[in-house]
Amino acid sequence: MKKLFGYADKYLKKSNWKDMALLKFCLFSMGILAGMQIPARNKKKVQAVAFCVFGATYIPLMAKFIGVIRERD
Repeated sequence: MKKLFGYADKYLKKSNWKDMALLKFCLFSMGILAGMQIPARNKKKVQAVAFCVFGATYIPLMAKFIGVIRERD
């Protein structure tokens, strides 16, 4: 667990405001997908948009995080 927190600290040190914005959009989209309380007639549309935003933000975030993990100290 300490290793994971160490990687997270390294990631945050290398991040800028754009990365943090992506992270927030990613988490927001994930929250929408997890707890949608939307009428059934609109649920599919909201779910599709949230899934697209999640996918578009998750991929670059994880690519950068994996790059941080692979770095040699």
